[in-house]
Amino acid sequence: MKKNYFFILLFLVTYIVSAQRSVKIGYIDTEYILENLPEYNQVSERLEEKAAGWKKEIEDRTRKIDQKKEALNSERILLTDEMIEEIEEEITLDEEELSEYQQKRFGPRGDLIIQKQQLIQPIQDQIFNAIRELAESKNYDFIFDKSADIVMLYSDKRFDVSEQILRTISRANNRKKVDSRKDKREIENQSLIDDEPILISDLENREKENNKEESNEKPKKKLTVKELLEQRKQKNSNKRKVKD
Repeated sequence: MKKNYFFILLFLVTYIVSAQRSVKIGYIDTEYILENLPEYNQVSERLEEKAAGWKKEIEDRTRKIDQKKEALNSERILLTDEMIEEIEEEITLDEEELSEYQQKRFGPRGDLIIQKQQLIQPIQDQIFNAIRELAESKNYDFIFDKSADIVMLYSDKRFDVSEQILRTISRANNRKKVDSRKDKREIENQSLIDDEPILISDLENREKENNKEESNEKPKKKLTVKELLEQRKQKNSNKRKVKD
């Protein structure tokens, strides 16, 4: 019934718009777009890994319950009624806990569906933004989703804009990568600039220390010939005095 109302409304809107100008319509295949997005494939792999771990947990717990049942059946003759009742209650409790665990992980409101929605939401936002960008730039009046509930009995391939949506998303992702690289380069350059004054100050300090050492060292005075002769005379006279 809702689909009928939708098509009636679509027909009326299209008729009114077409009376004024030509209507431009396109469609997308969301499943095809998602399958060709690397981000979606990564998300799917992560979810499959988690689901595999949860399934293994369920299989292990189911096997333990079956083992308890088999053990009870084989030992029933040797057990009292009270012991049998106690074991049966334990098995029932294990089965209830297992059922709750299955619902918690794989139920309609389970972890798998919730986490899938959380992980896929950013990708769906990307697709929606790309559709809006394409519709505004190419003047589309309507863009439908082929994989949605709307039944499309026939669709001409030339009106399929899925590839254009994929290219728009790829360009946006590439821009983000380029921006992140630029930011990284700016951070690296800034760190080099911050380190440069330290290096310069170190060089200046070393130069000052070297200048100090040179200034502390007193230059040796050069003696004249006359002074050298006098020194010799003094030495000779001292030697004589020692002999006497």
